[in-house]
Amino acid sequence: MTETSANTVPKELLDILVCPLGKAPLRLEGDYLVCTKCGLGYKIEDGIPNMLIDEARLPPGVTDWKQVACYTAKR
Repeated sequence: MTETSANTVPKELLDILVCPLGKAPLRLEGDYLVCTKCGLGYKIEDGIPNMLIDEARLPPGVTDWKQVACYTAKR
C-alpha cells in the first residue's frame, strides 16, 4: 500500500478534528496530526487520520500516553 501525502486530508476535516484525549486543536506536521496541547501524533495514511490514542505517536521523552498533558488534564 502506498502512503499518500498528509495534504490530501481535506481542510474541512482538519478544521473540525481535535485530540480525542483532551479535545485540543490539532496541527498538521508532515504525515501526522499533532495535538497542540499534549503532542500526541496521529498518523495519516491514505488521506485518513488514525485517531486511535493507543496507536498515536508519543511526544519526545514520553513513554506512555497516560503521561501526556491531555491525559493528566482529564483526571
